[in-house]
Amino acid sequence: MNEKEKIMKKFAVAAALLSAVVATPALAAEGGEAHVEVRGGYVTGSGLDDATIGAAAGYDFNLGDKAFVGAEVAGDKILKDGFDVQFSAGGRIGAKVGTAGKLYATGGYTFSDIDDPYVGAGYQHKLGQNLYAKAEYRHQFIGNFSDFDTFAVGLGFAF
Repeated sequence: MNEKEKIMKKFAVAAALLSAVVATPALAAEGGEAHVEVRGGYVTGSGLDDATIGAAAGYDFNLGDKAFVGAEVAGDKILKDGFDVQFSAGGRIGAKVGTAGKLYATGGYTFSDIDDPYVGAGYQHKLGQNLYAKAEYRHQFIGNFSDFDTFAVGLGFAF
């Protein structure tokens, strides 16, 4: 690749990133809401009873005034030696509760130390214009061991 092609490639990447940054607030205002959060909790199952800590990011699309559907990616760490960060990707669908709440069902897949599906439910409540708190339960179906249950609370920022 010659120097001119390298410059054009850098320009194209920069333009794409700028477009994404400019378009994201417009998308959030019109059709949904992006969110980032930190969370902690407790995992139990297969003789494991330990604390977890993690972070997640996602986007919820409005389905009218009373419902939403969303996608989320996360990384969570069991606070015990020998465990890697457990990554997950999933979706959620739910109902808006009043003007500040979201009640939802969630499901997806985790990968790293354990590669298996999960299902769960949660409630998210805005504490102001952008800050929210949430509580979530997940049941992870483990193929080679007994299943795990995770109970988590989080604090996040929606925009």
